[in-house]
Amino acid sequence: MLKSLLERLRSPAPQPDTKDPVALAAAALLMEVGWADQSASADEMRQMRQTLVERFELDQASVSALIDDAAAAHAQSVGLQRYTRLITDNWDEPARFDLVVRLWEVALADDAVDRYEEHTIRRIAELLYVDHNRFIEAKRRARENRAQLG
Repeated sequence: MLKSLLERLRSPAPQPDTKDPVALAAAALLMEVGWADQSASADEMRQMRQTLVERFELDQASVSALIDDAAAAHAQSVGLQRYTRLITDNWDEPARFDLVVRLWEVALADDAVDRYEEHTIRRIAELLYVDHNRFIEAKRRARENRAQLG
């Protein structure tokens, strides 16, 4: 027993799976909001990275790889259902609500919510089965989170 414990302590910690299809789907949806107005600002990209680090417990190198994969998937994608289906199949409502809050945080990161960003978040929330009241609550919570940051 002591031998197996020592082997486990000496072996490198397992790295989070950046090929996780749900993580890729979440990253693609974050990018969809960031690019909804045809450009993702540095602040929006920083918010996307922070969300991925916090939600999926990834290091910066893994987040960079995930964003690259999501950008490639986003460039080839023709719709949101592919991503939202993965998330609705794997996450409960509170987790999906949290994602909608995070989508709003990306949109708010540059202090200007474009109408296309709002439309994109609304569409994603509908596909995630987050009802309208929760959609509004997510927007309010993201604004509160933004205000707390300064």
